[in-house]
Amino acid sequence: MNLESCTTLALHTAAAMLLGAALACAPALAAPAGSGTRPAPASTGAGKHATPAQPAAAGSQAGSRGASQSGKKPAEQPDTVVLSDTLNYNDAKKESVFTGSVVMTRGLMTLRADKLALHQDAEGFQYGTATVGPGKLVFVRQENPEKFEVIEARGLRAEYDGKTEEFEMIGKAVVTRFICGKPFDTISGERVKYNQKTDIYQAYGGPNSAAAGGRVRSVAQPGAKADAAVAECSKKSAQGTGRATGKQ
Repeated sequence: MNLESCTTLALHTAAAMLLGAALACAPALAAPAGSGTRPAPASTGAGKHATPAQPAAAGSQAGSRGASQSGKKPAEQPDTVVLSDTLNYNDAKKESVFTGSVVMTRGLMTLRADKLALHQDAEGFQYGTATVGPGKLVFVRQENPEKFEVIEARGLRAEYDGKTEEFEMIGKAVVTRFICGKPFDTISGERVKYNQKTDIYQAYGGPNSAAAGGRVRSVAQPGAKADAAVAECSKKSAQGTGRATGKQ
């Protein structure tokens, strides 16, 4: 691929983890070895198909290791639910393909796409690809109420590699951080890539960039402005809670 530009960024930790959390924690529908259980057959009707599922194996192992090292009990993982028009599961290949108005939710994270394809390799690592039809964009949203923050990512395709712990938003890629409903930090390009092992965030320009001229465009406001916005939202939230409880 002929890339016009590449820059390493440190936009915001929450934004960097966004797509990794979305696709790494997508459902692993393959039944555990020796369990004798099978997932429900593919839905071929027009009705929605909802599937609660397990977090990705690699992500779960990493969380367990971190918890054991710190001596703390691992946090309970939220359920992952996928709504779609159809589901096709191949047990031999450990592949799951959801199609038709796909909506995946996990806690405060939401992913929307036309198609979500997942598979697991022999080592248990998870790989995922979310795509959309012409004129649409894959959409991922992660909320952080404690910080009055929302991270949104859009692109033509989202990919996750559980083995290398890398994710990419590919084609017309845009990642935006909102505080109190207002956009603060934004990066746009042809591709936005993040490696969770090295903590490196990269953006690439090209002919299919979301930024003008096929370039990479990043906008970051001063931290003081973000802190002030959080403080203002926190104040309003406290006032609202006080009125609700009858306190002044």
